[in-house]
Amino acid sequence: MIITIDGPAGAGKSTVAKALAQRLGFRFLDTGAMYRAVALAAMRRGLDGSQTDEIVALTGQIEVIVEEDGVLLDGDDVTAEIRTPEVTANTHWAADNPGVREQLVEWQRRIGESENIVSEGRDQGTVVFPDAQCKIFLTATPEERARRRARDLAARGETLSEAEVLAQQTQRDHRDQSRSCGPLVAAKDAVEVITDGLSQEEVVDRIAKLVP
Repeated sequence: MIITIDGPAGAGKSTVAKALAQRLGFRFLDTGAMYRAVALAAMRRGLDGSQTDEIVALTGQIEVIVEEDGVLLDGDDVTAEIRTPEVTANTHWAADNPGVREQLVEWQRRIGESENIVSEGRDQGTVVFPDAQCKIFLTATPEERARRRARDLAARGETLSEAEVLAQQTQRDHRDQSRSCGPLVAAKDAVEVITDGLSQEEVVDRIAKLVP
């Protein structure tokens, strides 16, 4: 079975999807981590977002392993590094690149062919797994998402005001929604779950009741 959880940044997709997967005994697939790892690989090689062909070629050369407890890039544990503001700001180098998305979609589909998964991202229910048995669109108000992101950053020792986070988030939302390939949009058959005022456990409980 495939369960997809799509939604904007800061909606809580990763934590909810991981908790749901643990409850169901499924594999958690963090597709956003894949795009972050590709962006980090490009940064390490001195590339920038304008070098689209080079980033496509690089994607075919690297090994990205997304596990339950971390992310490996060519054998190097980059779990923390891919969550830094610098990588976050450049993840669109990979996410907006059709050639990169084509390769990562194939990676994701191969995983889905052999395992029960809870897959989270931006286009899981629309592009990657259009026939998924259960589709969720997880969201929250922009202000609530910014508060959560600022809190998460502070926990890692990175200080940004909620206003700064909100401005960055607004820009990212626009980019995610307007990209030509794999844009952020709810699948027509997805169930929208708004997480404002709900604990993680309450959100997971609500989604678990929707799983056939």
